[in-house]
Amino acid sequence: MMSLLSMAIFGVKVAGLTLPHDTASDGVIITAQEVSQGLPELVEARTQLWIDGGLEPLDAGQTAMDGVHNDMLHHGEVRGIEVKMIDIQVTEANSTTLRITGELGVSDGDAMLTIPLDFTITHE
Repeated sequence: MMSLLSMAIFGVKVAGLTLPHDTASDGVIITAQEVSQGLPELVEARTQLWIDGGLEPLDAGQTAMDGVHNDMLHHGEVRGIEVKMIDIQVTEANSTTLRITGELGVSDGDAMLTIPLDFTITHE
């Protein structure tokens, strides 16, 4: 009798694994849009703060991106969505402009999205 009960419980658990995921969930898409739209302004503001604090522009841009990446990782963990910035490169376009390139990866338990990042920021 216990064996049958055990098999029944196992069968119910396994059956639940095949349930379809929620296709109406758009958390990954919304998060990717929010991050990609807000990222340039945030990085520019943080870069300027680091420059005002005494860092060279290129170092300030890299430090700002590192800080934003760490914040996004933590924020994503809180929301249950993983946010990563991959292969980020910060280069000087000219004496007052930095160019940031790389990829933004956003995922949750059901979906994954990777979009290219390519934007410029200006500094004083």
